[in-house]
Amino acid sequence: MHLTNSDFVFTDGFLAVPEASALLSLFQEKVAWRQDQVMVFGRRHRIPRLHQWFADTGLSYRWSGITLQAEPWFAELNALREQVSAAANTRFNSVLINYYRDGNDSMGWHSDDEAELGVCPVIASLSLGAARDFKLRSKSGMAAQQQTLLLSSGSLLLMSGFSQRDWQHSLPKRKRVAEPRINLTFRQITAS
Repeated sequence: MHLTNSDFVFTDGFLAVPEASALLSLFQEKVAWRQDQVMVFGRRHRIPRLHQWFADTGLSYRWSGITLQAEPWFAELNALREQVSAAANTRFNSVLINYYRDGNDSMGWHSDDEAELGVCPVIASLSLGAARDFKLRSKSGMAAQQQTLLLSSGSLLLMSGFSQRDWQHSLPKRKRVAEPRINLTFRQITAS
């Protein structure tokens, strides 16, 4: 998929389904999941999913008023980082992992455009578990510039160029989805 002034490259089947399923189970059990709160219009709200952040020693990551300190890489996650880094031709030093327990968990419209990611970040988004709709919309407000991509288990979406400057993305609620999904967004933190 190519969108104006931005690069989105989608690979369905980046991981075989059995490998993706095994990793889903491993991460469900091995990660110390957290559910933070964010301030929206003066009120605190729980983030509608669980998450955790892993990174090289000494890095921190701030988004939506939350500052995350690096959890250390464990062997299986580090091996996956190496595999995704090779595919993206980028050395990733961190990963934000989101755990969507079912279709009630979601992610609202946003861009991954925090200062510590740099001007044109490369973000590799790996999906495990339930297939979910990934929505994209142009920040220019053009209704014709909206896309929906079904992220299946084992798929990899690379976002680079001006994708974060020019586009927003979301993962809407899907009441009919009963299965869990884990999404790993590998990133390169340039400043901490």
